[in-house]
Amino acid sequence: MKTLKLAAAAALLSGLAGWAQAADKPQELKIGISTFLSGSASVFGVPAKDAADILIQDINAAGGIDGVKLVPTYIDEGGGGEKLLSEYRRLAEGGTKVMLSAISSGHCNIVAPVAEDLKVLNVLWDCGTEKALEGKTYKYVVRTQANATTEMVAQVLYLMKVKPDFKTVAIVNQDYAWGRDSRDIFLAALKKFKPDVKVVAEMFPKFGAADFSTEISKLQALRPDVIVSTSWGGDLDNFVRQAAQRNLFKNSTFVLSLAESSLERLGNALPEGVYVGARGDHYFLHPETKDDPAHQAFIKKFHDKTKAYPIYSVYHMVQAIQGLKAGYEKAIKDNGGAWPAPEQVAAAMHDVTFKGFGRPVRIHRADGQGLEDQLFGVTKKSDKYPFKVLSNITIVPAELVTPGVSDTSMDWIANKLDAKTLQSDTIQVFKD
Repeated sequence: MKTLKLAAAAALLSGLAGWAQAADKPQELKIGISTFLSGSASVFGVPAKDAADILIQDINAAGGIDGVKLVPTYIDEGGGGEKLLSEYRRLAEGGTKVMLSAISSGHCNIVAPVAEDLKVLNVLWDCGTEKALEGKTYKYVVRTQANATTEMVAQVLYLMKVKPDFKTVAIVNQDYAWGRDSRDIFLAALKKFKPDVKVVAEMFPKFGAADFSTEISKLQALRPDVIVSTSWGGDLDNFVRQAAQRNLFKNSTFVLSLAESSLERLGNALPEGVYVGARGDHYFLHPETKDDPAHQAFIKKFHDKTKAYPIYSVYHMVQAIQGLKAGYEKAIKDNGGAWPAPEQVAAAMHDVTFKGFGRPVRIHRADGQGLEDQLFGVTKKSDKYPFKVLSNITIVPAELVTPGVSDTSMDWIANKLDAKTLQSDTIQVFKD
């Protein structure tokens, strides 16, 4: 009888423990997502929201994360940093402990320390500035894609491979954190490989500018061999259209580091022979994943919803959500099957590999910085699409162009970036 009583008590305690564990699991996982829903950058931010809606619906239809469904709330970054921060705090104080924020580099620099103070898991899902994590020891903040250093150094390697003999270069970037930081990194890396290059102009039109006549007139007079722009969204679209109208593409070779997101919108306004980057290995015609059934299914759902093809902001959103899902799954496993606290998920996301619709992204660093390979190509006409596509695609591995945790970008470029990097056999070219 004593044995039976002990067994019954143990069973009761076990049941109560299981009930308590189940009670700790929320009915839904609230996620705050910031993206541009208004303004010129909405051409970039709205597709990302569409991607989040599609992917979250698919994840929830498959049972969510360990049975918990994802419920997003969106914040419009178009209202500026002060409004973003107000909405961010409101969500956090209302119980949302997971955020995907932000697109703008300036906004990422704002929200990262706030997330740390509020003990909110924050995934930097798209912003490029290396300053958001470099030299930081954040517990709650990770990034599920590359930063400006990886992207710009890879862009330089690509340019040196496809057009090594240029002598003069001009830069036209948006006047805010991303435009300034990407300029600094690009030029530092370029001069490492080509110290005699002459920079004939550095122009920084206002973010959201609609008129580029001053910049185009100056470029027409200077006739640089190469014109580089890391601008994006509506700003880039306006610059390209106006430059094409004034025949600027006939005098200089254009290097548009983020133009993968503008290919479809620009249509015939973008000529052939323009070198284009994708801020990662993101492209709906990715040479390694274009025929993957899951990728094809996503492209169809996205096109059915938006009447457009996915762009890199879409793929960054996919990576962020898949990275978050992988982080939760790892944290649940590490937690013996119990639902994890945000800090446990944050810890798991500092040591996780996940995949969107390109190559795997690796976060195995104390600084939470993701390692993401970089894709580039040159524009050409297509018989299938009413816009230019990328040809002779090149993919540069992240490990080749990413500083270590203890490095600062400029010191790493100055002291550790080797000219022999250009000869690396890990740089892969997919010839048409």
